[in-house]
Amino acid sequence: MTKTEIRPAQLADLEQILKIYEYARRFMAENGNPTQWHSGYPKRELLELDISLGRLYAVTRDGGICGAFVFFIGDDPTYSYIEGSWRSDAPYGVIHRIAGIGGGIFTAALEFCKDRISHLRIDTHHNNKPMQHVVEKAGFSRRGTIYVEDGSSRIAYDLI
Repeated sequence: MTKTEIRPAQLADLEQILKIYEYARRFMAENGNPTQWHSGYPKRELLELDISLGRLYAVTRDGGICGAFVFFIGDDPTYSYIEGSWRSDAPYGVIHRIAGIGGGIFTAALEFCKDRISHLRIDTHHNNKPMQHVVEKAGFSRRGTIYVEDGSSRIAYDLI
C-alpha cells in the first residue's frame, strides 16, 4: 500500500505544485465550475508567499507530490463576515486551495489538520459540487456565505 505523507512545501516543489493546480483548474472547468480558479489562480507569487509563511503543504506518495493545500491556525479575514453564523468563535484552523491528483488527498489533508486543531473552517465555490460533496461527507457543517477578495461568494463550512 502506498503511504501518503504531508510536509511543508519548499520552493523546489513549486513546479510540481503549479502542475497540480493546473490539473485542478481543468478538472473544475470540465465539471461545471469554470470560474473559481480562472486566470491561472493561484499564481506563482502567491504560492511563494505561502511557502515563505510556512502555510503551504505538499501531499506526497512514493516520493512524488500528488497534492497541495494551505493550512494555518488563526483568524482569516475572509471569515470575519458571514451571511449565516459560525458555530464557535474559538481558535480555528483554515484550509484553503486544496488540490490533488488521485484519491484520498482531502482525507489525508483533513487528518493532518485535525491532528493540529479540531476546529476547522473551509469554503468553496457554489459551482464546485465535487468539493461540496467531500467537505460535507467529511462532517463539515454548511454555515452560510462568505465573500473572497474579488467580491465573489463562497459557501462556508466549519467542523468542530
